Amino acid sequence: MENSTKELRGKIALVTGGTKGIGKAIADKLASNGATVVITARKPSEEETGHHFIAADLTDNSNIAELSGKIIEKYGTVDILINNVGGTSSPAGGFQMLCDDDWNRDIELNLMASIRLDKAIVPKMIEKNSGVVIHISSLNGKIPLYQSNFSYGVMKSALNAYSKTLANEVAKNGVRVNTVSPGMVKTTAMETFLESYAKTISKTVAEASQQLMDSLGGVPLNRLAEPEEIANMVAFLVSDGAGYITGANIVVDGGTYPAV
Repeated sequence: MENSTKELRGKIALVTGGTKGIGKAIADKLASNGATVVITARKPSEEETGHHFIAADLTDNSNIAELSGKIIEKYGTVDILINNVGGTSSPAGGFQMLCDDDWNRDIELNLMASIRLDKAIVPKMIEKNSGVVIHISSLNGKIPLYQSNFSYGVMKSALNAYSKTLANEVAKNGVRVNTVSPGMVKTTAMETFLESYAKTISKTVAEASQQLMDSLGGVPLNRLAEPEEIANMVAFLVSDGAGYITGANIVVDGGTYPAV
């Protein structure tokens, strides 16, 4: 068991948005499996994480260049890249509520941040003919929710297409690229979103949560996911056990997605 739990020993992993929520759970899981983990976010966590933290705003291309430069200088490589950063502050209520600034913010945070960081990191993976990239998307990229988060879902759908296309390009270079699409996850960001959504539709947070689950078609497991449950899937996908999996979009949603 000791060998299996430390199978990432010697690997360098970068987790964006790694100070809280799903990102923190992923960082902790990869570290427990033996990886040296670098996390990035705009601000450090108020709690000690035990991981190497580098501050970066991934909507700023100059920050991405600085981040990748610091990592390569210190570690020489990145073996595992987890593009987890994302989110939205755009208003609910459908397309007429969205202005250009809303669209641009969601494009930069949910799509371009991953594209730019991949462009900075993946060439080094190609050089050494190995590496794994994971894009954390959302079930919303597969099930459109126009009432609650229109632009966010559109950007996650674009991320899904980008991830698959990149996977096909770099597979011949020994680099695997996969997507993980969580459903509703019990995080602070989800709580904040539900509070905002509840105010928009003049309902309680519990009612808003139920309405959102209903709009997805219901959650057969009848609960939100824990961040650690998403991290477990990511840990598998970056392991040698997933060595023949690339270009996949793995949905972790408690059974919500209705397609076979």
